[in-house]
Order: sequence, then structure tokens, then C-alpha cells
Amino acid sequence: MRLEVLACLLAIGALFDSAPAASAGTRVVVKTRTYEIAGTTGLALMEAMDRKGPKHGFMTHAIAQTGYTVDWDLDAGQDNGVCRLRRANGTLNLFYTFPRVASATPPALQKRWTRFFVGVRAHEETHGRLAREMMRATERSISGLKIADDRSCSKTRREAQRRIRATYAAYEAKQIAFDAREHRDGGHVEHLVTALIKP
Repeated sequence: MRLEVLACLLAIGALFDSAPAASAGTRVVVKTRTYEIAGTTGLALMEAMDRKGPKHGFMTHAIAQTGYTVDWDLDAGQDNGVCRLRRANGTLNLFYTFPRVASATPPALQKRWTRFFVGVRAHEETHGRLAREMMRATERSISGLKIADDRSCSKTRREAQRRIRATYAAYEAKQIAFDAREHRDGGHVEHLVTALIKP
């Protein structure tokens, strides 16, 4: 069973690395991609991100982006008509996309960029943390699942998938709520952008 989601940090060539990690019965694989920007002012860097950042929708670009896919490998078996979920192995594939300044920048701008990028990374890593929490919550929701009078285990598999979808929906709502707080007028994203482009 596969689920997909994409979360972005929005604004007005690739380098990859991967690092596996484990959480109980789940596996997390992280891949990070960068795209290059250049400029000698904060405004120029913002304009470069607006042109070259990852696509968000049809016409807009994001500063950075977090996407993920989730795969569950479920194994169920029955004994005397009672079906039990014997194995639930989940894999979370996390994909981050970040800007990387490829040009020389004045010292004052470099200092502002460093602060800006720390904020951008923290935002995206919060999306990643929520996705990891979703995996743990999903695992808890299906652990020990058993249904009587289910010799074919079809009811058990359907119930496991229902629980997985319900947990996914709950955490997707958390992702959306987090973005709404960050992107509101006067919110964290606006402060990050303003601090970068100020003279």
C-alpha cells in the first residue's frame, strides 16, 4: 500500500545523499536534492528561488520542498478462522529539496542567508518529523490486529488499510495546519523572507 504527499515552503542539476534510519518496524530513507541560485542581494536570491525552485502547482515555485512516499508490506495469516496481522513493515521515503547559493556573496548577505537557510531547513524538517510520527502512529494502529471468522484474511487486510488511511488523513491535516501557521500574514515564512531581502 503506497501513500504520497508533498509539502512546500513557498515564496512571493541535482546533488543527492541518502541516509537510512529505523524506527521499530519501519524504515526511513532520506534523500536530499539541491538546486543552485546566484545573486549579490537578498532580493536577487529570492528572485532566483522564484524562478528555479521546485514546482508548486502549475505556475508557482517553492523555496524548498518536502515530499514523501509510504509503502506498507502487510502479511496476515489465519488460525482456526482467526486472522492475525503477522507482519507490517513500513518504508518512509523522504525527499527534501533545498536551494544552494552557488555565487560569491557579500559578508553581510552571507550572514543573512545563513539565518534564512536555518529557518528554511527547520520548516522542512518539521514536515519530515510529522511524517515520521505518522509512521509510528500507523504502526501502533495496526499492531496486534486480529479479526475472527476471517479465513481468507480479506477483512483483516481491509481493516489494516482502513487504519493506515485514517492515520494518513489525520497527519495530512497536521501538515496542512503547520503550513497554514507558517505562511499566515506576519508568520514565520514572511519574517524569513523579509530578513533576507532587507538592505
